Amino acid sequence: MSLIERVTPRKIKFTPGINPYAAGSVIAEFGNTKVHITASVEESVPSWMRSEKTPRGWVTAEYSMLPGSTHTRSRRERKSVGGRTQEIQRLIGRSLRSVIDLEKLGPRSITVDCDVLVADGGTRTTSISGAFVALKMAIEDLKQKGLLKENPIKESLAALSVGITPEGKIIADLNYEEDFSCHTDMNIVMTESGRFVEVQGTAEEEPFTPEQLQALLECAQKALRDVFEEQRKVLV
Repeated sequence: MSLIERVTPRKIKFTPGINPYAAGSVIAEFGNTKVHITASVEESVPSWMRSEKTPRGWVTAEYSMLPGSTHTRSRRERKSVGGRTQEIQRLIGRSLRSVIDLEKLGPRSITVDCDVLVADGGTRTTSISGAFVALKMAIEDLKQKGLLKENPIKESLAALSVGITPEGKIIADLNYEEDFSCHTDMNIVMTESGRFVEVQGTAEEEPFTPEQLQALLECAQKALRDVFEEQRKVLV
C-alpha cells in the first residue's frame, strides 16, 4: 500500500512583471502564501571576487517576512537579520547559483529579494520557486539589451515542502497547520531534470524510516512537476 496520500500542491500562481523598476519581478503564490520577489542587476561583483583571473558573476538573495505576514505582527529586522532569515536567504542564493553558469553571466551581480506578504507555510520553498522566475526574467532582460551573448541558465529550478502526517501518510505542499502537526517536514529543492539541490528534513516526534524517506522524495518529485509547469506558463 502506498504511503503517499497527496501529491497535488495547493493552487500555484506566478504573476510576473509586478515591479517596473526591477529587471525581473513576480508575486509567487502557493495556496495562501504570497511572496513578492524582485531581481536587480548591478554591473559589478563583490570585492572578494574582483581579483579572480577568470571574470564571473554572482547571484545572491535576501529574504524577509513583512510585519503583517503572520497572525501576530513581527518586528522588522533592521540592523541585523536573525538566524532563521540568514539560513533561508543563503538557501535561496545557493539554490539559484546551482543552475546558473556564473562565467557566462559575466562580471555582474544579480540580487533576488524575497519579501513574504502572507505566510501560510512553505515561505522558503515558495520564495525559491518564484526567485527562479524573477532570475530568468532578469537574464532575458540582459539578453534583450545585448549584454549577454549566451544564456547562463542551465535548467529550471523549483522547491516544495512534503511531510508525514500523524497517521503516517505523506502529503505535498504543507500549509501552516499541516506543517505544525506533521511528525516530519522536509523541504526539497530540485532541478527540472530531477536532480536534487537541497534536501532539508527533520523528524519532530517520530523518526522516519528509509521507506518513508524514499516516499517523501517520490512525492516531491511528482508534485514539483506542477510547479515547473506553472513556471513555464509565465516564462514562454
